[in-house]
Amino acid sequence: MDSARQATPYTPDTAILALGDTMYDPVRAADFPQTILRFRNDRAAASVGLDGLDDAEWIAHFGRFDPLPGNLIQPLALRYHGHQFRIYNPDLGDGRGFLFAQMRGADGRLMDLGTKGSGQTPWSRFGDGRLTLKGGVREILATEMLEALGVNTSKTFSLIETGEALHRGDEPSPTRSAVMVRLSHGHIRIGSFQRLAHIGDIDGMKRLIAYTLDRYFGDTPGEDGAARLLAHVVRGVAPLAPSYIAAGFVHGVLNTDNINVTGESFDYGPWRFTPDYDPAFTAAYFDHQGLYAFGRQAEAIHWDVIQLAVALRLVADAETLVPAIEPYAEHYEGALIRSLLWRLGVAPLGDAQDKALIGAMEAALMTGTVGIDRFFFDWAGGDRRAPSPADTHYAASVFDDFRQAVSAYSPARSLDHPYWADEAPCSMHIDEVEAIWARIADADDWSALDDKVVAIRRMGAAMGQAPYRTTP
Repeated sequence: MDSARQATPYTPDTAILALGDTMYDPVRAADFPQTILRFRNDRAAASVGLDGLDDAEWIAHFGRFDPLPGNLIQPLALRYHGHQFRIYNPDLGDGRGFLFAQMRGADGRLMDLGTKGSGQTPWSRFGDGRLTLKGGVREILATEMLEALGVNTSKTFSLIETGEALHRGDEPSPTRSAVMVRLSHGHIRIGSFQRLAHIGDIDGMKRLIAYTLDRYFGDTPGEDGAARLLAHVVRGVAPLAPSYIAAGFVHGVLNTDNINVTGESFDYGPWRFTPDYDPAFTAAYFDHQGLYAFGRQAEAIHWDVIQLAVALRLVADAETLVPAIEPYAEHYEGALIRSLLWRLGVAPLGDAQDKALIGAMEAALMTGTVGIDRFFFDWAGGDRRAPSPADTHYAASVFDDFRQAVSAYSPARSLDHPYWADEAPCSMHIDEVEAIWARIADADDWSALDDKVVAIRRMGAAMGQAPYRTTP
């Protein structure tokens, strides 16, 4: 490593070992036929002091999984359970990934490097422990776009093609394989607590509560630790659905094993960005009931948090936990206003006026006459700045209430960035995702992906500081 190039010192901190081996299983990474570096996120790497690695070192650590200096000697597959589409599944755990390393970020937070597609573990069941290259490309696109649009998300840290031919039932096979590394603020899930409740491990539950309070919330454990932990989690996850709504994003699988207790979004499988403000829009083809539809994501996350409270009853009385859950709706409503006003780029005026603006905006958008990305691009700062293909729709009566309400608002961000002079907004709909992948699959042409990441980050620079943390 060239320390002169590091944005922040590399500071290993293997805090997870304090939980003991009842929470994880030491594993080995698969021995891949090839390790071809396809994506390295130097912006994220700089935040944990790893941007100074050259490509050979990068591949050794994130393709062959040689331990980082002073870090975990052997990767750890974490144990957890979870509700999947509200059906409890005790046969989960890290089945194709592991915790590879822990370190402190630039602001002192504990950060994890975890994998996807790194091989089989004791929790793989009948899976091969691998990741398709397309799945890795999709996760790059999801995390980059979400970060730019203000969602508190994990970062796709590395993607390395591994040279195996994989067979999948839901996409053309054989298909190319990859191993991915993500940077996130911890991998403790609601399902981590559910597992301990399911097996009745009181001591393990108390250790996990203390660990989570200390390492992720800077709080001290005590007799009311379960209730304080639940309050932290409620406060942290409540903004997640509002940020998805403002971004026009549908996660697709908001199961309890996919909800990080810190409120950071992660694990992107069947995700999609909805073209229109359609509450019924779903991402997963297997979500037949629309359980995780665009307009039901807040409900889904609330249900997940209630399952955390149920698990915590192993060590706490229900009456001490209920007050911690009750503020969810209030936190959600406040976060929805903040998120939508931020995406629109206007400064808040006050609760009643802001709610009226949001109501008028949602009513107009739900007519489906103007897409989400086009709308927020055209009205950035609260004022129509240039001719738009949607001007005829904006002049229609369905936008009357919105036009009147937004006229009282002032810009909350500079509109001097060249992005705002573009003809069209940067977006990420399924046809573009498929087109980017087709160029890789057909001609090994990565230029469209590279160009898209540049375009997304350019939009992110124009959007400015998000209301919730999006950087390590």
